[in-house]
Amino acid sequence: MSDPYFQQMFADRIGGANYGKGTAIYKFEKIKRAKRKAAADYPDRSLLNFGIGENDEMAPESVRQVMAAEINKPENRGYADNGIAVFKEAVARFMKRELGVELDPVKEINHCIGSKPALAMLPTCFINPGDITLMTVPGYPVAGTHTAYYGGSVFKLPLRAENNFLPDLDSIPADIAAKAKLLVLNYPNSPTGKVATREFFEKVIAFAKANNIVVVQDAAHMMLTFEGQPLSFLSVPGAKDVGVEVHSLSKGFDMIGWRIGWVCGHERLVQAFADVKDNSDSGQFIAIQNAAAAALDDASIPKRTREKYRRRLSKLVETLKSCGFQCSMPGGSYFLYTKSPAGTESGETFADAESASQFLITQQSIVTVPWDDAGAFLRFSVTYEAADEAEEDALMAETKKRLEQVKLKF
Repeated sequence: MSDPYFQQMFADRIGGANYGKGTAIYKFEKIKRAKRKAAADYPDRSLLNFGIGENDEMAPESVRQVMAAEINKPENRGYADNGIAVFKEAVARFMKRELGVELDPVKEINHCIGSKPALAMLPTCFINPGDITLMTVPGYPVAGTHTAYYGGSVFKLPLRAENNFLPDLDSIPADIAAKAKLLVLNYPNSPTGKVATREFFEKVIAFAKANNIVVVQDAAHMMLTFEGQPLSFLSVPGAKDVGVEVHSLSKGFDMIGWRIGWVCGHERLVQAFADVKDNSDSGQFIAIQNAAAAALDDASIPKRTREKYRRRLSKLVETLKSCGFQCSMPGGSYFLYTKSPAGTESGETFADAESASQFLITQQSIVTVPWDDAGAFLRFSVTYEAADEAEEDALMAETKKRLEQVKLKF
């Protein structure tokens, strides 16, 4: 079959004339294929899914009730553009109450349709051909993808255990720092579970000022902080002078599919984001913004969500340690990031985390996500479906049983 006439017209940023012809398989597709194989080979064995990365519960009933009322109000039918005052004011209250951060809801806050679009749009504000975005790896690649779309490049900052999963800013070459426009951070970190310290953020601020760099701190897991109190980048003196923080209601409020979050920080940076956003979308449905405002005003919601995932992570850590994994309770997020096994006592060897992950799925129907960016690690998520603690305990018991059968070596 011959190529369509437009095959030569695809932009280089998505593959150019070779778009759609690549044979590389994304790791999440490999996981899906391995899951299908496990289901076919062992139809009577349940899948223990620690790979999924989204909350397993619906939004709280109180939030859904507000939403149900709001969708029937005619005044909510129109375009929201860059957001409504009710939502921005609720964000300001939330940031003050939970994080001790004072923000002007008019100038320093703008809603986004989830944090992913915000991370995609922010490079639009700064990146010209030849510019550099500094990004931690492993991590969420969206800002880097869009940096490349605009002719920029990504300089990777590996997160290693020996650096306590914090980027080594001192290791960045001077010529790279001179070309860098953005530094993208994510704390509490996905997937490592590391939380930032005030001292680290102070160093980030000093680095940004010394090198004229804008900081983008992705705080999607902020309300899933287990180690101390949640720490906002913007709560550190000087942070608002150099950057923005991106928040989401997905993780901490069980509102994954609602697609609502916000960008906050220096008013000029927020305005630049708002200008790009205004030319990209027409705003999230006003009913969703009103329901989200109600959620933000209910301090009990993120507290319940946090304690649920704290409990599940504690159980998972205990289970995996009993099977030889070297792991401990993460500081935040609903992910457990732990060194990948090197093989099994029966003779299998794993060249990397991906091969270990594939083995666990196909041979034991245990799903994890592999990361080989900075050493071989597996990411376990505790967002599996379980109706109550008894089901959680049963799942942990089955996990332990299967892992003990394979006798992993580390």
